[in-house]
Amino acid sequence: MRRILQRVRTALGRPKAVFVYHVSYARTVSGVPIDPARADEILAFLLEQRLIRERDVSRPIPASLENLLRVHTPAYLESLSDPATLTGIFGLPVRPEEVQDIIDLQRLSVGGTIQATRLALRGGGRIAVNLKGGLHHAAPARGAGFCVFNDVAVAIQRLRARGFADPVLVIDLDLHDGNGTRAAFASDPTVHTLSIHNRAWDDVPAVAATSLALGEGVSDAAYLAALRDALPPVLRARQPGLVVYVAGCDPAADDQLGDWRITPSGMLERDRFVVEQVRGPDDRRRTPLVIVPGGGYGPNAWRYSARFFAWLLSGRVIEPPDDMERALTRFRPIAAQFAERAFAYHDGTAAGAETEWSLTETDVTALAHGAAGEPRVLEHYSRHPLELLLERLGFLKRLRDLGFRHPMLDVEFGHALGETIRVYGDAERRELLVELRLNRNRRVIPGMDVLYVEWLLLQNPRAKFSGRLAPLPGQEHPGLGMLGQVAAWLQVMSESLGLDGVVFVPAHYYTAALGQHRLRFLEPEDQARFEGLREAVSGLNLADADRAIEAGRVVTEPTGEPVRWRPAPMVLAVSDRLKALVQGPSYAGLLERARGAQRLRLQGETT
Repeated sequence: MRRILQRVRTALGRPKAVFVYHVSYARTVSGVPIDPARADEILAFLLEQRLIRERDVSRPIPASLENLLRVHTPAYLESLSDPATLTGIFGLPVRPEEVQDIIDLQRLSVGGTIQATRLALRGGGRIAVNLKGGLHHAAPARGAGFCVFNDVAVAIQRLRARGFADPVLVIDLDLHDGNGTRAAFASDPTVHTLSIHNRAWDDVPAVAATSLALGEGVSDAAYLAALRDALPPVLRARQPGLVVYVAGCDPAADDQLGDWRITPSGMLERDRFVVEQVRGPDDRRRTPLVIVPGGGYGPNAWRYSARFFAWLLSGRVIEPPDDMERALTRFRPIAAQFAERAFAYHDGTAAGAETEWSLTETDVTALAHGAAGEPRVLEHYSRHPLELLLERLGFLKRLRDLGFRHPMLDVEFGHALGETIRVYGDAERRELLVELRLNRNRRVIPGMDVLYVEWLLLQNPRAKFSGRLAPLPGQEHPGLGMLGQVAAWLQVMSESLGLDGVVFVPAHYYTAALGQHRLRFLEPEDQARFEGLREAVSGLNLADADRAIEAGRVVTEPTGEPVRWRPAPMVLAVSDRLKALVQGPSYAGLLERARGAQRLRLQGETT
């Protein structure tokens, strides 16, 4: 009967979970390694998979000062007008003009978690997700760790003020200690906080708390064992009327600030265990559950939440696409419309209704009627239409979300190696974010016309290297986290211009490794050589792998000769004829023979 009722609810359109989201969730603080598009990516994935509809998404309002004061002291709230207070919380210089934006964003995040508790308690117990929340380091009289206000504590205290008296359990599985939430309820026996983390941030006692510090280097088995031991007895003892789950993504092995080694399957198993323990088999217990995403640093953090929520809604494991695939899906119709409308304007046939991504008449005029003789990128784009296309594709918005309020585009013509596109983060052009030098090349692959990338730089001068975010050879600043989008843009430009593909020559091993899923070397021998190097250094991160190759630690067997990195053309094939050249049976046969001749090993200690 339960299964039948669950199917009926699905058929009637009631989702298993509802979501809280605001477009302003994409804003962030300059230099903080949080992906500003995290909530956007999660929501877009769930909508594209038809797991939710737009009517299943609720829009929050900022938390009121009255609600903030239920947790935070007046003196602390007053101190937030001083940029120095926020500088201490974020560990980065906060400019006076950023203060109000930061406070507004975090108040909105708190409002989102308040809204999620409303939705979870409505209708006999639901699952509600706030896509921006988990600010668990903020305590009543201080902020820390990127957290200004504690959204979980404020939402719970607001419920208490409105008469909700049931026990509450906060399950905090962020990599970092949920110390602020524990401090907020240190003397409250009705709110139990369970935090499993790498190390404790403080030793303040609490009357109802479970705090487990597992140290660094934790893998799936130890993490899941600790969770299975700790959670069930707490649930049995507390019998909560509301559970708040901080589903942090920073335990993941690829997190830029983390020091654990949790795999994607381990992360999902963790999330499934929590939900099944709280809600029971087949969702039979109906305990109201609020989920917030917590920490997660780097461009891959959104995927762990997206995979979790997709399972939550469908009961199936659905893998999110990579950055480039998602970008291609979005960019292709925009680029096609951009080119189509421009052609139609040239031809005098432009007509029809405008859509969300349509070009205005002014836009098309600028594209179609540039100044006579004006130089063009790839013989096609003058500066203004190129800037317009980057705006339409969302590049400039992404930079604004990263804190660069006035990104400026500059194009340099006349260089022997091609046109150079630069994007600065400020009107004074002091913060270089993107530098791309490219040309249209008909020589690198005889008989084919390709987009040749001479140079690509993506950097965030306001960010710092820390944790696993170590500098790669040649890096002065951390990246922007936009490589997939840039690669997709280059592919879409090639498609729009009828080119055969994109070609570049990686100067380092790590640049080839970053592109290996979409590109392959033009010559089978170079592809086999790269694959041999990749296997030899498979136990190292990219920076250490590159250094090991540079130091001559990868050698051939049985001679022991060092294998140095040898730059060679890599290809992203667009046309059928180029695909046939690098993916056809002739290439495959040569590659297989070249692989058989490769016997490489890494000598010396690994890190």
